[in-house]
Amino acid sequence: MDIVYMGTPDFAVPALEKLIEAGHKIIAVVTQPDRQRGRGKEVLYSPVKECALKYGIPVFQPAKIKAPEAVEQLRSYHADIFVAAAFGQILSKEILEMPRYGCVNIHASLLPKYRGAAPIQWAVINGEDKTGVTIMQMDEGLDTGDILTQREVLIAQEETGESLFEKLSILGAELLVETLDGIWRGDVVKRKQDASLSTYARMLKKEDGRIDWSRSSKQIEQQIRGMNSWPSAYTMWNGKTLKIWKAQWNQSVHAHAPGTILAVEKESVSIACGEGVIRIMELQLEGKKRMAVKDFLLGYHMEEGSRLE
Repeated sequence: MDIVYMGTPDFAVPALEKLIEAGHKIIAVVTQPDRQRGRGKEVLYSPVKECALKYGIPVFQPAKIKAPEAVEQLRSYHADIFVAAAFGQILSKEILEMPRYGCVNIHASLLPKYRGAAPIQWAVINGEDKTGVTIMQMDEGLDTGDILTQREVLIAQEETGESLFEKLSILGAELLVETLDGIWRGDVVKRKQDASLSTYARMLKKEDGRIDWSRSSKQIEQQIRGMNSWPSAYTMWNGKTLKIWKAQWNQSVHAHAPGTILAVEKESVSIACGEGVIRIMELQLEGKKRMAVKDFLLGYHMEEGSRLE
């Protein structure tokens, strides 16, 4: 197939590489404009652009994909299909109907569950036992198009948002190639989504990482894993932000106020929750590097009976 590939972050790179490996012709890669970072205004390419340049694929970076000049550029490619994976812009009906086989999207959930921008993280935060990837025929709605193929995966007990991100990006790449082969043969059967079963996975904000110790220890532990690696789960200690990277939960009964430091041991710090206890194993104080609790306690003293804000 002649393909125009649309994607921006790391999640979209394995699929692009799999398509190239499978022998598909990538006419062009469409990605978000370059960004500048830091005081030196260093120009940063998106991971997908870096991948495209490595393989000598032309790159198109419209500020607005719906702009007339951008639409005409897409039309000039005469592609069989457009493939999108975390591109970051909404496609118009005109664009969706442009290629022979329309536009397909790799979505990191078992649609219709977790439509939206952050399906991977919310699956972990909400304590789901499984998730997966969906290859979807795109329409004008938010992840509402027909399901072409799906593949599920179990969420491991210690799964983080980051580890699940990597797992689903590879799974999505493999499923995409299989699906395109099926589309070419004409044996892929479309399925309508049941809108009554849909849930929404909104984009995460930094504030979502703030820990509310009045919640249960299980909910907080899921938050810690889901927010890893961004925006990360955090609390306040001695007026500074304290990120929590790894923890265990239990249902121990206690009579202490949520956020109270119950025990400071060699390799962990136990915190009272609204229900149960969180045992912190790895953390990071504002301005310092991420470290195991045993190393943190060599330089800092945490008082039993004191409270995290």
